[in-house]
Parts: sequence; structure tokens; C-alpha cells
Amino acid sequence: MLHKDMVLQAIGETKVISIIRGIEEAHAASVIDALLHGGVRCLEITMNTTGALQMIGKARRIKDCFVGAGTVLNLEDAKRAIEAGAQFVLAPTLDIEVIKYCLSYDVLPIPGVFSPTELYTAHKNGAELIKIFPSGSVGPQFIKDLLGPFSGMNLLPVGGVTLENTTAFMQAGAFAVGVGSSLASPSLAKAGNFMEIQKRATQFILSAKGL
Repeated sequence: MLHKDMVLQAIGETKVISIIRGIEEAHAASVIDALLHGGVRCLEITMNTTGALQMIGKARRIKDCFVGAGTVLNLEDAKRAIEAGAQFVLAPTLDIEVIKYCLSYDVLPIPGVFSPTELYTAHKNGAELIKIFPSGSVGPQFIKDLLGPFSGMNLLPVGGVTLENTTAFMQAGAFAVGVGSSLASPSLAKAGNFMEIQKRATQFILSAKGL
């Protein structure tokens, strides 16, 4: 099995990617530990987080943890992220060059789209998981609508995903969800409340699996 297929499988099994943005590097290890104990094994560390590359490198050494880079806006970002150890690369945009580069390194590209044309373009260029961003402003119905003509595509709603709407996104046909500050909250990390992050991780996993 190709490495990117293993990553895709792990995302499909756990259903939740925790987006780590704005977490101070000093708190990163405790946040990641809390997420893992809560059952979240897929982490996206955004490139606009201070110390992101170091965090990616350290997280990659953790057993049973799948680590991606987020907010990858160009090819240079993708190169740096993959060198640091990123196993998947997420973007808020559709950049064919980044998709092709990731595929050449057996790294899972997850481009961001918001229209049927962009979705089809991403799929046609080899993206097996596609981020629908921002999803919160259109809601779960948008995912269902896209899957009408694009049945079988793996869609990842990101932006505005909460504990309250996670189940609805999954019922609409989402492959998984990407969750930001509702889960890996910078304010909770700053306060040292890692138990709450762990609790939320468990709740998100249960909601995503419809349990």
C-alpha cells in the first residue's frame, strides 16, 4: 500500500482531523498528547503557526500519529512541509502544482475548493481527498448537493465545523471533518486545560461516527 493511501485510510477511520493553529510551541506536545488520548490521530499543523515545521517534525516521531501541514499556499510551503515530515498537505486553495508535487513524493494532497468546477479540477488532477472551504457558511446541505453529481468523491468540510454540526456533515456524506479552535483551542492550551481538549477530542470522534 502506498504511504498516502495509508494516511487516507487513517483519516477515513478516525473521521476527524484536528487543526492546530495558533498553539504556542511550548504547549504543542501537551495539546497533541491530549488529542491522541481523546482518540484523534490525524493532526494538521498550519504553516502560519509559529514553529510549525519544528512541531511537524516532533509530531512525526509519535507512534500512531498522522501529521499534516495546513494553510499551504504555494509550492515553496509544500516543499518545506514535506521536508519537515508532513504526511499530508492541506490548502485553502486549489493549486495544481502543489497537488502534483505532493503526489510525486507519495504525500496526500488535500486542496481547498468551493465550486463544482474546482472540485472536478482537483479530482481530475489526482486529489483523492478534497477540502470544502469554508463549509460553515454553507452548511451540511452543500456537501450533500455536491455529492449529487460527484458521487463517490471524498469531501472534507473545513471552516465552521463544530460539535453541534459534525454529525450533520457526516450524514450529508462527508468523508471526514477538519476541526479548528472548537477542538485544539489556543485559549484552553494557554490556560493549561488539556483535559478539556482531550474530552472534546472524544466527543468529536463520537459525533463524527454517529455514536
